[in-house]
Amino acid sequence: MARKNITQFEETLAALETLVEQLEKGDLSLEESLKSFEQGVKLTRACQTALQEAEQKVQILLEKNGTEQLAKFNDE
Repeated sequence: MARKNITQFEETLAALETLVEQLEKGDLSLEESLKSFEQGVKLTRACQTALQEAEQKVQILLEKNGTEQLAKFNDE
């Protein structure tokens, strides 16, 4: 992902988190909640698309380097 795409992803994710917090508070009217939910679905799809594109790019880079085998991530 280019830096611009990373920034867009981070901004979209932050907007989604804010929206979820507002919905969880329960202070919105039904109409506002539905609009927020609809916006949340759009933001979620945008994040998923960005992540899929990043995954594809990683796969392409791995194939270009001749290492098609993915190793498991070890967080230790």
